[in-house]
Amino acid sequence: MEIKNIIISIAIIILTIFVTFYGINTFYPKPNYDDFCGELTVQIIGNQTQCEAAGGKWNGYEAISPEKDVKGFCERDYICRKELEEARKIRSRNVFLIALPLGITIIAFGAFLFGLEIVGAGLMGGGVGTLIYGAGAYWPYSENWIRFAISLAGLVILIFLAYWFNDKFEKKKKR
Repeated sequence: MEIKNIIISIAIIILTIFVTFYGINTFYPKPNYDDFCGELTVQIIGNQTQCEAAGGKWNGYEAISPEKDVKGFCERDYICRKELEEARKIRSRNVFLIALPLGITIIAFGAFLFGLEIVGAGLMGGGVGTLIYGAGAYWPYSENWIRFAISLAGLVILIFLAYWFNDKFEKKKKR
């Protein structure tokens, strides 16, 4: 493959990843802090009861200053941040469930539908990038056995596709 074809193939890889990444984010946007916590106004909350009534979490500690008699501080956005984190976790799982079949489909299209090597190779690389994006989104939230199962399933599917693809084209060459 000539250097210009390699560069074009790399550009196709990058743009395929951009299209899938921004496509998913356009149609399934990330949860925002403001949507869950809004704009918190600054207010002095001096005890646990007021803090919990305001939707926060009280963090107690020894008095900083004897004259102020402060026994802790209020984490006003604690509950809404927990809700935001849960929404992000669910979205990450769903992005994985979207990106996995999408990445495999892009790889298959690149392998089976495009006779031009640079386009096929570029799409296949973009499909791999899509798989990495999808898995990477869910990776921090998953347990080791899920990571193992995901990796094993992906490996088995890609090995199967590689054998099937090569077998299909070997038969065409013999004709």
